[in-house]
Amino acid sequence: MVNKKNFTERPCCGLPENINDCAIGSVMKSIGKYEILGLLGRGGMGKIFKVRLPVIGKIAAMKLLAPNPFLVDILGMDRIEALFIAEAVTMAGLRHPNLLEIWDFDKADGRYFYTMDYYCNNLGAMMGESSRIELPSRIMPTERVLHYIRQTLEGLACLHHAGIVHRDIKPFNILITDQDAVKIGDFGLSKLRGEAAGSPRNLKIGSPFYAPPEQETDPDHVGFSADLYAVAVMLYRMLTGSLPQASPAPPASQINSDTDENWDQFLLKAMSPKPRDRFNSAGQMLNALEKLEADWMIRKERACNFLNNQQTKPIANSGMNSFRPRKEPVRIRPREARTFFGLDDLWRPRQYITNRFHSLDGHRVLDQSTGLTWQQAGSPYPLTWKQAKAYIRNLNREQSAGSGSWRFPTVAELMSIVTRPSRGLDLCMEPVFDPSQKWLWSADKRSFMAAWYLSMDLGFVSWQDMTGYYYVKGVRG
Repeated sequence: MVNKKNFTERPCCGLPENINDCAIGSVMKSIGKYEILGLLGRGGMGKIFKVRLPVIGKIAAMKLLAPNPFLVDILGMDRIEALFIAEAVTMAGLRHPNLLEIWDFDKADGRYFYTMDYYCNNLGAMMGESSRIELPSRIMPTERVLHYIRQTLEGLACLHHAGIVHRDIKPFNILITDQDAVKIGDFGLSKLRGEAAGSPRNLKIGSPFYAPPEQETDPDHVGFSADLYAVAVMLYRMLTGSLPQASPAPPASQINSDTDENWDQFLLKAMSPKPRDRFNSAGQMLNALEKLEADWMIRKERACNFLNNQQTKPIANSGMNSFRPRKEPVRIRPREARTFFGLDDLWRPRQYITNRFHSLDGHRVLDQSTGLTWQQAGSPYPLTWKQAKAYIRNLNREQSAGSGSWRFPTVAELMSIVTRPSRGLDLCMEPVFDPSQKWLWSADKRSFMAAWYLSMDLGFVSWQDMTGYYYVKGVRG
């Protein structure tokens, strides 16, 4: 449970510089049989740790019951423990591709915990949402928006079918797997339909901006449409890069040319302040979204056909025409990284180069603007950072494409092939590189336990602990 004034979640996507950076405590090395690797986030009822299972080395996420003292004063420890157990039972009873599953439940040193799959990526991090939630975020490509919102609604349909209202749908609770699939997580605020939770009046349930108006005033009696309202706020933010703070919010079609008045009407209905005016179910909202998608695909196809008939050449990235990116790996801390890498406030390149790509043999791509030769596809599966280094070594050992000079690319080299996030007619262009490889490791380190990576389609730089799973692409030249 989250009180807007007293509790904040701090999702740190990746491993801290050391254990104390996330306030774990120097003496706390394990919980039960699990070895603690770092703190991933904290909320009102507990902390989320990254842990490792002994012997087999499997990485997992653990939620440990460690409530905020303010919450204990309001609810009492017995009530909090009952809620924590109910959360675990709820998760264990659900089985759907888009819902997070629980592995284990136990008690250590008098505190309950449960473990689940570890996924570091989430929509909040991908959108660039920060603790100052009102600041602008990244606008996402429409195809990606539809991909994530569709799966979120499918997961909610299963949750609602079981009679459960989530009550805390927001970007940081929408986890993204290595294969780019949605997993809805954090069921700490969920309630069964008709359940009398009896929450104190001074306890706020949900997250600012994403919780609907009725949840602010009467959180114990909200229905399924409360979750759908939150999904609509996420959708608006993904399309526009901002929250719908004004009433009414500026139409999405005024900000994002991929949308039109039909999208505006969809969002007005889904974000209606009155629950009865919203969609009746996740399934109904999904059907309406699919109609928007079908219409958007038709408009996109027409635009692309027109572009092809005009024989218009693709517009190259504006910016520098020719340069040699840094090829020597560095170790750089986040406070210095934006300046060092040349990034804007949302960690995107301040300048883009004019690429001149030339396919060599269907497996390699030469960028004549930098003189670099790239693998077109790279690793076939996501890898840890150390596995990525081994993949590059193996390319040289096998003399891949007749060469033993493949390198692990730096952030600077990866930035030389990243493009501005695509919208409009940019989507008509055939991708030069494998579009399924959305996240690419770099050789640059953030610390001895974390490294920098690039989101190739959203066009931003970030960091991840080395046990995370991303793709890697060899480069030489």
